[in-house]
Formats: sequence, structure tokens, C-alpha cells
Amino acid sequence: MERIIEICAGSYQDCIAAYKGKAKRVELNSALSVGGLTPSVASLVRVKKETDLSVICMVRPRAAGFCYEKEDVDIIFEDAKILLENGADGISFGFLRNDGSIHKEYTKEMVDLVHSYQKEAVFHRAFDVTPDAFEAIETLIELGVDRVLTSGQKQKAMEGIDLIKVLNNQYGEKIQILPGSGMNAENARIMMNYTGVYQVHSSCKDYEEDPTTSGKSVTYSYYTGTHANDYESVDQENVEKLISSLQNK
Repeated sequence: MERIIEICAGSYQDCIAAYKGKAKRVELNSALSVGGLTPSVASLVRVKKETDLSVICMVRPRAAGFCYEKEDVDIIFEDAKILLENGADGISFGFLRNDGSIHKEYTKEMVDLVHSYQKEAVFHRAFDVTPDAFEAIETLIELGVDRVLTSGQKQKAMEGIDLIKVLNNQYGEKIQILPGSGMNAENARIMMNYTGVYQVHSSCKDYEEDPTTSGKSVTYSYYTGTHANDYESVDQENVEKLISSLQNK
């Protein structure tokens, strides 16, 4: 099976870097500094117009967790529909209850919406805070989710590699397992060979400086030290290295 690299993109520019680096699929977000929020429609439209990338769009209205008020849920569905109508190839989403279990009703409703457009329904790393990974993945399969993004319920996917292997061995024929968090050119092949998955999710991250991030008494920085005036970006060379690491070996 063809090996797939999905690049975690936080902007139109990130998507272009991924495209130039020969990636075939991106997850388009905004605000990666808080784990990714819903992207702008304009960024999606431009990416679809200027590239042949498959674009999975995040729908997440705020930072922190995934147990939402009804108003947030309504907005999530409105955003998802708008993104799908403007060319999104799939929707990345996650709904949990207060106890961390999958919210079945909202998840099924989203799957049905996405599938009505013949697109992919992807449950994101909300999966990684569920209390029982096996119960959660069986629920996602039951509800018709196409793919789950996971770090194996650890901070980094390489730390969760054993759970990822078990999940892929037991459920990989029913749902796609997409490891993400800390994946790069040094470990993607190890992840694939050990677990049997054929795709990984990576930010291929570098940094860009914006000197207006900080003034004399005010700062909008979300980093400290060397990167205090920086924001994250996808590095084309890192994308190329990641793809190359999986070829001809």
C-alpha cells in the first residue's frame, strides 16, 4: 500500500510549502499554538484552487478540551458544512462527554454530514484523552469514522508506539490509524515498520520571525527564549526529507 504523509498545516503558506515538498495531503488548521482551530474558508479556497492537495479541515471552535456547549456544537456543524461546500476533502473533529468518552450522537451526526458529501470523517486527537482507547476506537468504528489521528495516548507518538501497533493490528482493517505528534524523517519509517500503519501525520515544523511580536512593554509571543518572536511554519525541506526517508529503502 502506498505510504502517505499528511502535513499539519496552520495556514495557506504552510499548505504551499507542503505541496512544494511533494506531500499529497494536509490537515488545514489555524492557531496551531493551541493545537489547531478551524481554518478560514479563504485559505481553503486558495489551496484548492492552486494545488491538487487533499485538504482535511479541522473544525474546533476553541482551545482546551472537546466537551462543548450546544452553541459551540452548532457552530462546529455550520463550519463543517461551509468547508465541505468549499472543497474540503474531509473534516477532522472530536466530540467528548464530560467523562472523556466519545459523544456518540454528535459524532454520528458529523460522520453522516461528511459522508453526505462523499468525504472523509476523521476523529482527531481528542481520542488520546479518552479513558479507554479500545472502547473509544470500537465506538468510532461503530459510528462509521474513516480515520483516527492518535499519538497512542501519549504526548508523542513514538512513546505510544506499542498501543498504536495493537490498535492497528486489531482494528486497522476497519478504521485507518494515523499516528501523529513528533513524527519526522528520523522516526516515520520506524513507526510504519513496527506498527504496520501506512501513513503518518507531521508538522515538519520550522520557525518564522515576526519582529512586531513584542514591543517595549507588550508581547504577543507564545514562545520564550530564542523563538520569542517566532511563529510555527511548515518547512518545505523538512517535508522533502520526510518523504525521502520512506522511499527506496
